Amino acid sequence: MTDQKPIQWDLPNPFTFEIQVVEADTDELGHANNVIYVRWLEDISWAHVNELGINWEMHEATGKAMAITRTEIDYLASANAGDRLLMGTWVTGFDGRFRSARQFQLVRLTDRKTLMRAVSTHACVDMKSQRPSRVPKEFADIMKAATVTGGKSL
Repeated sequence: MTDQKPIQWDLPNPFTFEIQVVEADTDELGHANNVIYVRWLEDISWAHVNELGINWEMHEATGKAMAITRTEIDYLASANAGDRLLMGTWVTGFDGRFRSARQFQLVRLTDRKTLMRAVSTHACVDMKSQRPSRVPKEFADIMKAATVTGGKSL
């Protein structure tokens, strides 16, 4: 049995991704560099869409992908080498045609402190032309089902 208090997630039932901060993730200030946070956002996003069923084979078959159009990050406290973190993410918006939104929360496991919150927005693009394109039905059905309410949306 653990005395650890539960994580206070911003939204229910996040898709989670555990992170171990290593020395190479840190900068001259001794904490995880802001560029590393962006990599973690990318890593969990791909892991989540794969878990949902929007795998690379589906991207290739449809010729479509969701490209990031904006990312907002609030750095609330530092992560340091040796820290074990848990990042949660949710699909929080989908317009059914072109755009989606995703919300993130990063928590340090030892004290359950939220270190970062972020929101990203995405637009569907044709992988060959890199131009905006309508979301394929295969993506749309999955994204509609995965979208949670109450978060930051489009």
